[in-house]
Amino acid sequence: MIGAGIIGLAAARALARAGREVIILERERHFGLHTSSRNSEVIHAGIHYQPGSLKARLCVAGRDLLYAYCAEHAIDHRRCGKFTVAASGAELASLDKIARNARLEPELACVAALSSPSTGIIDSHGLMQSLLSDAQAGGADIAFGTAVTRLDPTPAGIDIFIDSGGEAAVRARTIINSAGLDAHRVAASIAEFPAQHIPKIFYGKGSYFSLSGRSPFSRLIYPAPPASGGHLGIHMTLDLAGAARFGPDQQWVQTVDYTVEPARAAQFCEAIRDYWPNVEASRLQPAYAGVRPKLNGPGEPARDFCISGPQDHGIAGIVNLFGMESPGLTASLALGDHIAAMVRQADVH
Repeated sequence: MIGAGIIGLAAARALARAGREVIILERERHFGLHTSSRNSEVIHAGIHYQPGSLKARLCVAGRDLLYAYCAEHAIDHRRCGKFTVAASGAELASLDKIARNARLEPELACVAALSSPSTGIIDSHGLMQSLLSDAQAGGADIAFGTAVTRLDPTPAGIDIFIDSGGEAAVRARTIINSAGLDAHRVAASIAEFPAQHIPKIFYGKGSYFSLSGRSPFSRLIYPAPPASGGHLGIHMTLDLAGAARFGPDQQWVQTVDYTVEPARAAQFCEAIRDYWPNVEASRLQPAYAGVRPKLNGPGEPARDFCISGPQDHGIAGIVNLFGMESPGLTASLALGDHIAAMVRQADVH
């Protein structure tokens, strides 16, 4: 397993529970330092994704698995619900139907809202720690500070080269490339791997601003998504202490950069006022930023997860995960089961 983000940990857990010998290779000194910990920590309902897509199916299945897992393992979470709001009549087409009037939130300004009572929030760090503990209880090992530089498929298995060493560090029967922002680089390091099966990756940076003082809402508030798709807009989420934060916006960047520019607060205010007219710019403080590995570029519609196995690219023992962005956290347990099933099927054939 390459990558100890939330999806890599979930897959490692599923494989270890299935009796596989699992080694997790993580180039950082801790798990989940990138996309997995720099997001809204939302448990999604699955209503934003194309019906029948991997994102839709695995998000819904993962949501139910995740709530049950959190209850069983005492992971902090809250099923707080969410409103997706149309701030003007022109945005009504973005809502499939109106489930409930938004007057339940008196500070909210909109003409209609779609209620999503199964949406929630979660302690993502606690979840990842629990997934890692589960994987280790099943016999998995993890090696931090281990950067994979080359993968050489051989008839006897796949040789893994780390750092700048001249000899293979270990040989594996199966490689799961769950390297997130680096998944395309890891795939390109596989000897004689067909380049046409490595999609172009775009980096979508999103900044977050926290709100000082009391939150005006008790539910998550999402604007109606633009017709072009690909971004859900600057929404308001809550942390488990009840504090509000807004984001992410979207910037297309060439490199991974987690700097939050204070000047972006003005753009945030403009977007937030569409559904909360009383927002004060002075209450917005830079919080953090995240970068998503996206398969769609500027102006293009959002694309599904890309899970590419031997049946797709023809290289035995290699499963590449590309574009693993939202709703990856919500879908993580279902993704882990899906990947473990792929490995079992490959073993049979």
